[in-house]
Amino acid sequence: MQQVDPTNLAPGQSPSTLVDSAQGAVGALDMFHAYIGVFIVAFLLTVCLTPLMRKLAISQGIVDRPTDPRKAHRIPVAYLGGLAVFVGVLGGIAFSYIGEGLPTAFFETHESRFEQRAFPLSIVVGMVAITITGLLDDAAGLFPRLKIVGQLLAAAALAMNDIGVKVAAGFMQPIGSWLFDNAEMVWHITVPAALTPLLGPEVQFDAIYWTGTIIIAVFVLGGCNASNLIDGLDGLLSGVTAVAAAGLLIVALHLAVADDGPLDSARVILALALLGACLGFLPHNFNPATIFLGDCGSLLLGYLSIVLILSLGDTGKTHLVIAGLIIYAIPIIDTFLAIVRRKLAGKPLSAADDQHLHHMLKRALGVKGAVFALYGIGAVFAGLGLWLTEGRVRVVLTVALVFGAFITVTAVKVARRQAIESAAQLFDTKPTPAVEEPTVPGAEAAHAGAPPRPAPTS
Repeated sequence: MQQVDPTNLAPGQSPSTLVDSAQGAVGALDMFHAYIGVFIVAFLLTVCLTPLMRKLAISQGIVDRPTDPRKAHRIPVAYLGGLAVFVGVLGGIAFSYIGEGLPTAFFETHESRFEQRAFPLSIVVGMVAITITGLLDDAAGLFPRLKIVGQLLAAAALAMNDIGVKVAAGFMQPIGSWLFDNAEMVWHITVPAALTPLLGPEVQFDAIYWTGTIIIAVFVLGGCNASNLIDGLDGLLSGVTAVAAAGLLIVALHLAVADDGPLDSARVILALALLGACLGFLPHNFNPATIFLGDCGSLLLGYLSIVLILSLGDTGKTHLVIAGLIIYAIPIIDTFLAIVRRKLAGKPLSAADDQHLHHMLKRALGVKGAVFALYGIGAVFAGLGLWLTEGRVRVVLTVALVFGAFITVTAVKVARRQAIESAAQLFDTKPTPAVEEPTVPGAEAAHAGAPPRPAPTS
């Protein structure tokens, strides 16, 4: 196979461009066929284990009771669907170690082929931390702070591979080369000993590393909670995540055939495992749902999606991370709108309401109509993200800006209308002050039952 140099891939250039120009290079479809077993294993495990998880949830009383009027279901529905998704994804990853015919020979720019076969253990550790956090919340309920602690533990595990650090370097180094002349060293700051007497003669502060750590934490917290917020209709989150996973898979395949870096194989494996698990769970979760993802599943799907997005910038191609965020735009937009809406209404960010995108669409289109509409919108954003990877950065960002602004303004208008209507209803229910009627001669006696006093005559 002719070796493709990933350093020749410019920020505005498609990952598939160099591959197409290289004679004898494998294509993205060949890579997909080689890894298809990961998808099949994840799909079959999830579709078969979900009924067992439903029985387990019912036997243990881990069910969602429709006590909230915002909920679309009217009978108790089992949780623990996220546990079946977890096992499905984990099974797909395990198959990547033992499956025959996986294309380790496709990658020639790395010393060890096993580095490509091995899936990063840090991602699996993060999956376990997220799943346990969500499972405890589904079974017994957790304080919000404890849920955040679990998500930060998963972020810390992800930081073991410095994925966010490399994303930070992708945009901080160009800034350093623009402001200064040394893009590599300008963000490595030496703190004088006089300012740090207890830490030694001098301290090296790596701004890129700490910025990357913050990026990982923000992305993981945002992605997990964004997925949790849109999990409000049957089949919505699992289907939207499947659409996003398909888009991210296409990007991962093109990066893999371009031999981009050590995470090439891991990206493809994770995208296929996530897609297979979501599609395996969707028949059970589609309206009318017989089982829900629960926090265990919603947090896990958000975490895995964010891992895929961050991994796109593993070699410093930050524009691909932006493309991944566009592909995953629906949860992000809905979360942003929820923050704006609650700030405008003067409510805490944790307050629940029925003004999410899926709630508004459900009132107009019904449950299934709203879900299919959001599938379609998610597919549009996935197409825009893929278009961005082909180098159409300005055009794609402009279209995404217009599309996202239209959705945002429409949702804010609805939220403001609700606030105005609520204020008007509150005003109407206020008691009106008593108005003193003018006294007429003899009126007081009439009210007392006495005959009216005759008016004086002139």
